[in-house]
Amino acid sequence: MLFKRTSVVLVLILVSWAFQAARPPPPKTCGSPGGPPITAPRIKLRDGRFLAYKEYGVAKEVAKYKIVFLHGFVSCRHDALVAITLSPETIEELQIYVVGFDRPGYGESDPDPNRTVKSLALDVENLADQLGLGSKFYVMGFSMGGQAIWGCLKYIPNRLAGAGLIAPVVNYWWPSFPSNLSDTYYLQPPQDQWTLRVAHYLPWLTYWWNTQKWFPSSSVIIEKLETFSPQDLQLVMERLSEPELNRDKYKMQIRQQGDFESAHRDLRVGFGSWEFDPMTDLKNPFPNNEGSVHLWQGDEDRLVPVALQRYVVNKLPWIKYHELGGAGHMFPLAKGMSEIMMKQFLIGEK
Repeated sequence: MLFKRTSVVLVLILVSWAFQAARPPPPKTCGSPGGPPITAPRIKLRDGRFLAYKEYGVAKEVAKYKIVFLHGFVSCRHDALVAITLSPETIEELQIYVVGFDRPGYGESDPDPNRTVKSLALDVENLADQLGLGSKFYVMGFSMGGQAIWGCLKYIPNRLAGAGLIAPVVNYWWPSFPSNLSDTYYLQPPQDQWTLRVAHYLPWLTYWWNTQKWFPSSSVIIEKLETFSPQDLQLVMERLSEPELNRDKYKMQIRQQGDFESAHRDLRVGFGSWEFDPMTDLKNPFPNNEGSVHLWQGDEDRLVPVALQRYVVNKLPWIKYHELGGAGHMFPLAKGMSEIMMKQFLIGEK
């Protein structure tokens, strides 16, 4: 009897420990007592959350092209790559306005514990409306922010003047992918394979998996250099040392509200079970060529398999696909690349 009681107590202790270990701490919301300060302009969303943003380029009142930019994984509003790497001459020539915003939980935007692919698209629409960008506007996104553009194409297509996906992250569990492409999953480091498995199959363990010390977690979160291609490393070393691209002055802000509501929730949403499959459930939002959708992808990207991207665009022939030979994931940092992409995107230049 004593042994049974002791066993029950031990089981309860283990269950309690496991629950506490898997439960993330509450976020340190900006502006809350003891939380980070609010330094950026913010709008109040439909559900009461606040979204922080940063404007680039010409004034929106005179801009010919108004673009909402969605940043990538473990980034923020300061990382609107196509804006910060554009030359002033191109900005003036094309009359471009760009607004980058902190996706929920990043930087100074409030976390969204109910975040979905759809809710982020509605955040984009709400931001555009409150900033007065008009009935139609452009959207662009890089990496995980590029993946979020699929949600814009699904849920707010009538608001879009154009859409640009830059090396968009692919969800390996989209139903349309055939089994013969499954090997691309195993091209990732084993630690990333397990991180994505946990995010997809056991999302409630995402925080624990990425904070435990027994097994290596996401190599991307810890910014492991082996994750990137040789060209990526060269570009990062060359460009991020430049004053206007130096992240040191704001890097601490990116995850200041907590890893769970920023990076970990990104994993849960990006690699979870989606409500739609982009390859079967999306229609061309511009059937009369009144706008266009573009996708740029490097063929040596070690984060997003080019084979999967090729399959996606083959299923969606209305996407204008630009594959870059020898390019990795960070190709937007290459000098002159933003000018090329922006002119392809906005004025159809070859």
